[in-house]
Amino acid sequence: MMICYREQGMSKENARINSLGRLVFCLIAILLVVRPTLASDLLSPEQIAQKTYDRYVGEDMQMLGRMELIDKNGSVRIREFVSLRKDFDGLRKQLIRFTAPADIAGTAFLNIEKVNADDTEQHLYLPALKRTRRIVASQMSRSFVNSDFTYEDMHRHSVAEWQYALDGIEIIGEHDCYILVSTPKQKTDTQYGRTISWIGKDNFIPLKVFFFDNRDRHIKTYLVSSLKIVDGIATEMDVSMEDIVSGDRTRLVTLEAKYNTGLPNSYFTTRALEKQR
Repeated sequence: MMICYREQGMSKENARINSLGRLVFCLIAILLVVRPTLASDLLSPEQIAQKTYDRYVGEDMQMLGRMELIDKNGSVRIREFVSLRKDFDGLRKQLIRFTAPADIAGTAFLNIEKVNADDTEQHLYLPALKRTRRIVASQMSRSFVNSDFTYEDMHRHSVAEWQYALDGIEIIGEHDCYILVSTPKQKTDTQYGRTISWIGKDNFIPLKVFFFDNRDRHIKTYLVSSLKIVDGIATEMDVSMEDIVSGDRTRLVTLEAKYNTGLPNSYFTTRALEKQR
């Protein structure tokens, strides 16, 4: 009986060891399958920045929009505008023309951005003066038509002008987001000391951006409140820029958008700024 009991005990111990061995083997097998997938999904901060910059937004776009200027007391002034954009000849060109109210109607803005380069031209047409003036580098930090966006905010910096660090992953709404910290290189011409961007992993759209000045004070917040798929392209339908210091906020609402309609190149010239369409 004693011998039989010991043999049974050894069998139970062996069974436990065998079960543990099978479990370890299964875990190793799972890790071997999962790890290559995780490695292939991991992007460097620079790759995230480049994918954001390169995000497909159509060959061209036309949009009807509303700008709301909201002061710290909640008072709202409304403007209406049309926006046209086209990518061609290694350039991204955008024209914004205000149509209402009367005090700003006819004012037009042209942004000409060389893709993947630190080379941007901006022109503003003021109907009261009946002339177009160029926005120079020293004016980039000024308010764009008295909104909470600056002229610098109206164009993209090339990826090479900044340094990047990944500060984690966070969920915003329904989107998993990379938290990307961007710091300008020494020769980069910018009003900002750094930015922190929450970039959707599924669409590479900046859904929230904190802007800091050169003393590392949080001065502005950009926020996307609504997205919609238009012509197969994820489109920001409701965005805002809040000035943390003044308490004012500018909201941009997309009323209608169309992509890839074949806009003529002639729409995107300084001469076209002065024409009413």
